[in-house]
Amino acid sequence: MIKQSRAIDLSHGEKSYIDKKVALVSLAIIVISIFCYNVFGLNEASYGIWSLLPAAVVVTMAIYTKRTVESLFVGVIVGLLMTESPADFIPSLSGIFLTVFQNDIVAWIFIACGLMGSIIALVSCAGGADAFGHWISEKVKSRKGTLFATMGLGLAIFIDDYLNALTIGSSMRKATDKVKVSREFLAYVVDSTAAPVCIILPFSTWAVFFSGLLEETGAAGEGKGMDLFISSIPYMIYAWVCLGVVALVINRNIPLFGKMREAEERVAKTGELVHEEDAKFDEEVEPVVANSNMFNFFVPIGSLIFFTWIFDIDIMAGAMAAIFFTVIFYAVQNLMPMSKMFDAIMSGFIGMIAPLGTLFCGFMLAEVNDSLGTTNYVIDAASNFMTVQYLPAVVFITMAALAFATASFWGIFVVGMPIVIPLATTLDANLPLVVGALISASAFGSHACFYGDSTVLSAKACGISPMNHALTQLPYTLIAAAISVVFFLVLA
Repeated sequence: MIKQSRAIDLSHGEKSYIDKKVALVSLAIIVISIFCYNVFGLNEASYGIWSLLPAAVVVTMAIYTKRTVESLFVGVIVGLLMTESPADFIPSLSGIFLTVFQNDIVAWIFIACGLMGSIIALVSCAGGADAFGHWISEKVKSRKGTLFATMGLGLAIFIDDYLNALTIGSSMRKATDKVKVSREFLAYVVDSTAAPVCIILPFSTWAVFFSGLLEETGAAGEGKGMDLFISSIPYMIYAWVCLGVVALVINRNIPLFGKMREAEERVAKTGELVHEEDAKFDEEVEPVVANSNMFNFFVPIGSLIFFTWIFDIDIMAGAMAAIFFTVIFYAVQNLMPMSKMFDAIMSGFIGMIAPLGTLFCGFMLAEVNDSLGTTNYVIDAASNFMTVQYLPAVVFITMAALAFATASFWGIFVVGMPIVIPLATTLDANLPLVVGALISASAFGSHACFYGDSTVLSAKACGISPMNHALTQLPYTLIAAAISVVFFLVLA
């Protein structure tokens, strides 16, 4: 008893010591931020390398604390202290909240993801997810086969990375649980077939966005943006390499290491599919219907894909239509009371609030980075290395680092593409190759960023924390990125 008490006292003392260190570091960062405001903000000068401070604080704090929302919020505070006077800090913070809330894209993401959560909960409540899990388990009985089936579904649902991650993660959980796959490994496979798949197929939200951006920036003539996008698909190296790496990892040609190995060893030794610290993230809707059938899974998911396609690849409209259709489909079968269906719709929407909170803070950080001129600074600093031979590789490294640090996978390219494309034209570089490098960088950011949308939603669908998912898959995303840099150097 005495030894135990002493151990507790020591751990408490160590924790207090760590907390004091964190407090001192935080105080130092605040002082530096206020210093930056007095040096740069008052004079409206360029922040230069100091514009990277908020992103550096977020990444460092996220790795240290394993907490994403708090890290992002601290990064926002640091950025605001750099750009606003102490007297204007609170009004500026409330202003950035309103700016993000009123952003049409943010509102669209919140509603679309909430409705996606609703339809997944509705399918689960009707027993469709259980029926699908049993069906997959009967067809594919091996661990390796189940993971390849997960990857195959990722290739099939290519319309949007949100749709991909949420649908596949939630539907394959039961099948992979039966063959003792850690949720970390499942999340890695799901995330690896989200954005990387969406960029190499011209029938996705990514293709629509980037083809439009190519026209707006003058890289392609009016109506020719999709042609340039398609010609760049062979050069979207990160996506191709990423898919190859995940296949090799599943097949164990590339060994497990780091935290992914620890996760798989945990399952093998203890049978715990989810780490005890992630137990609160492992939430599932209990089915109301005991003996459901495959139609109650495939018809709603099929209608979701169909309506999304019909409404010009608009997931929000597609999810709305799919919910109406699914409610009618289940009501005709008399599967469950209408009240249960509406309860499922509401619980699914509410269940998405936590991951959407992370995305919201990510958008706040993006606003702060824009005010600091982070993207312009990094591109300008890297422009000295942008020769014909190195341009694709430098563009990929620079934009990938920006996307990773800022969690802005489309927004920074609105700023970066008008700078990079004219430079590529001046140097007479291979334009499809440079565009491929730009879009590859966006896919890397979405795949690897701790607080990025694809990472957060993949973790949510698989029932683990975003940080655990990000840290377990990070070595493999870095391997794919390193191989991509080599390819860009060779192709240039």
